[in-house]
Amino acid sequence: MKQRITLGIAGALAAALALAGCSAGQSVDIGGSGNSSGQTLVAAIGGEPDQLDPQKTSSYFAFEVLENVYDTLVQPDASLEMQPALAESWTTSDDQLTWTFTLRDGVKFQDGSDFTSEDVVYSYRRIIDEELSNAWKFATVSDVSAPDDKTVVITVSQPTPNLLSNLGGFKGMAVVEKSNVESGDITTKPVGTGPFSVSDYVAGDHITLTANPDYWGGAPKLGGVEYRFISEPATALASLKAGDIDWTDVVPTQQVSQLAGDSSVTLGQTPSSDYWYLALNEAKSPWNDVRVRQAIAYAIDRDAIIQAVSYGTAEPNQLAIPQQSFWYTAYDGYSTDLDKAKQLMAEAGFTGGTLDLLATSDYPETVTAAQIIAANLEPLGIQVSIRQPDFSTWLDEQNSGNFDMLMMGWLGNIDPDDFYYAQHHTGGASNAQKFSDAEVDKLLDAGRVETDKDARKDLYAQAATIIADKASYIYLYNPSVLQVWSPKVQGYEARADRAIRFKDASLSE
Repeated sequence: MKQRITLGIAGALAAALALAGCSAGQSVDIGGSGNSSGQTLVAAIGGEPDQLDPQKTSSYFAFEVLENVYDTLVQPDASLEMQPALAESWTTSDDQLTWTFTLRDGVKFQDGSDFTSEDVVYSYRRIIDEELSNAWKFATVSDVSAPDDKTVVITVSQPTPNLLSNLGGFKGMAVVEKSNVESGDITTKPVGTGPFSVSDYVAGDHITLTANPDYWGGAPKLGGVEYRFISEPATALASLKAGDIDWTDVVPTQQVSQLAGDSSVTLGQTPSSDYWYLALNEAKSPWNDVRVRQAIAYAIDRDAIIQAVSYGTAEPNQLAIPQQSFWYTAYDGYSTDLDKAKQLMAEAGFTGGTLDLLATSDYPETVTAAQIIAANLEPLGIQVSIRQPDFSTWLDEQNSGNFDMLMMGWLGNIDPDDFYYAQHHTGGASNAQKFSDAEVDKLLDAGRVETDKDARKDLYAQAATIIADKASYIYLYNPSVLQVWSPKVQGYEARADRAIRFKDASLSE
């Protein structure tokens, strides 16, 4: 899925890609030592990272590993409120244009070198200067400086109420080591400040992390974590029950109710801040006609899609932000209504034709949903041609505008700006569907500078309603976070932001 890069497109998840420079089975021995007395937790994830540079990857599989290797300046807690991380405190000026962060004492990179404010400046300048996927998060930043080793000053051109969430959303915002980047080793031998370091990488097979005994937050209880790549849910669950692995998020959704009553495993299930959607290419006719887009929104059967892809574990939502969030806006503008869909098509003068729907084999739910959508649209005289390339190709096709409609998801969203700006603002970095609306632009721009929380919520509610009314995205559902682990795993919980963090986990005998 796309991350908030855009993963978005990154926000989406990204697919498992071949690791550059390493053939399958080739071991990358990184070395390093850790908590040798602790046990190694074996985790199964759905695919292999494309690389291990946290600022360049768009792969969710990479972030599942790297969230345990790197830190950010601040970080979200389980309620998605920002808390100190590499920065122990911060202040803002009266005019809200200067943010001053005080860094922790004694933080070191995993190779033993000191972490200083210059590392933060280097990391952020790299994102900005190289125009990496998360450069949009610095849109209002006019300067990043390090007046001394323990202080970072960020100057913004206008009040930026979402600056902390921009800096603390892990994906793409980790603080990296300059020498590790310049050597090129960061793609396979990353060096961070986090609780675990990468000690071994066998492409196509596994990645091993070793506990960092000098971690500023205290040494992990585990000795390490081994990530194995298992894409089939049935295989992952069988491996868990056999004791070959200890944790997985490759969960067969059709067995969730059964797993909830199974004492041999622990089921972690919680509502997520992710969402899945359809988007029509408005650079092409007839999809540039809002009535045709609305017709499709009325024709699709969301309940059938949700049942097929999640066995009812997902929550239907016709906007992006889930119900448990402060920023949630109620909206039920569409229902499955073929008569309404046909009426809108007639008004638009569209009698049907072929629709090229871009899904991806790396996310089977997109293919399953596409098959249902094809059946839904057939009564409208629309024949759906489903393509399902790997996710790397999917991204290329999306970015080149080579699609009529696509399905994908975004993850890692925290602030309302994360859900809407890049995707729906005219010229937004992730606005692949080419939506443009002056009122939406005005509201999203205002939301970026409004510091009153209630007033800000109202601005985003107005923008989101227009976005849905005009079908920039046809929203489908918010999936649940589903993870399963052995009862031996202690001190771990599933989180709404899908962050996989093993720092406080342990394995009982």
